[in-house]
Amino acid sequence: MPTKLPPSTLLVPRRFFSSTTPNHSHENPLGLPQKGTIPRFQRGLPAKRPIPSVAHIIAISSAKGGVGKSTIAANLSLAFTRLGHRTGLLDTDLFGPSVPTLFSLNSPPNLTPKNQLIPLTNYGVKTMSIGYLIGSESAPIVWRGPMLLKAIQQLLHDVDWSPGLDVLVLDLPPGTGDVQLSITQQIPLSGAVIVTTPHTLAVKDAVKGVEMFEKVNVPVLGLVQNMSLFTCPCCSTKTPVFGGTEGVNKMCEDYGMEFLGDIPLHPNIGEDASRGKPTVVAEPESERAGVFMDVARRLGEKIGLGGGSGDEVMGGKA
Repeated sequence: MPTKLPPSTLLVPRRFFSSTTPNHSHENPLGLPQKGTIPRFQRGLPAKRPIPSVAHIIAISSAKGGVGKSTIAANLSLAFTRLGHRTGLLDTDLFGPSVPTLFSLNSPPNLTPKNQLIPLTNYGVKTMSIGYLIGSESAPIVWRGPMLLKAIQQLLHDVDWSPGLDVLVLDLPPGTGDVQLSITQQIPLSGAVIVTTPHTLAVKDAVKGVEMFEKVNVPVLGLVQNMSLFTCPCCSTKTPVFGGTEGVNKMCEDYGMEFLGDIPLHPNIGEDASRGKPTVVAEPESERAGVFMDVARRLGEKIGLGGGSGDEVMGGKA
């Protein structure tokens, strides 16, 4: 039977810098119970190995923060579920985890008999986030390189996704640094999706993300443009608040990327996310939810998931 994660193993602010608590170290930053000798942090490039029970892994990335990447990752995972695929969402943004808020989940996860974390489920999507472990939404993660990278390794390989997933969506942190490189070196990715807004600054940073994935030999599946057009609720005039699509179109042309979809700038998308019920489940028949569904279908075709079996009823929390 699964066991509750003991309070003593949770990451709480007063233990971030403790050197006397054996469960929290550079080798075990998540504080998981350990049997025997804890393996030393690996030097050099880690061996790339698949995540057990996971068929495909898609990384959702933006080199720029604040472009709505996490909201898109959440809605895409829900869209995959609606299409009939067994779906998981792994939040790898250690400094700013968003999945607990997006899925209205905040309980500490249970452990398997082998001391692996059991994902929390809502709306039919299995999720895991360091936000479930830190005990408080306001608690900061104050870690440097080795501890940060070991935590990523634990999130990648110490979560039990059984009986299995058709697709695991990774919500990457913004940037092109240690965490992104560590993930691409440790697990085989089916591909990456770049998220940007039409704004020139966001597009310039998105280019860096594309080039990073090219350097580590991860295929870029395409680009999603977020917050593109605002439609006035009074006169229906469409306004490109963050600029036109010229920069995004040129970027796709220059790098041979597919333009996957255009997410409108609509207040309901942000409001749905803030209350823990993303648009795909909050407003499943809306035009904006339809865009997420279309993007998920196209991604599924690209990685070999197919079109799915159609809409299904989403499960509740677990």
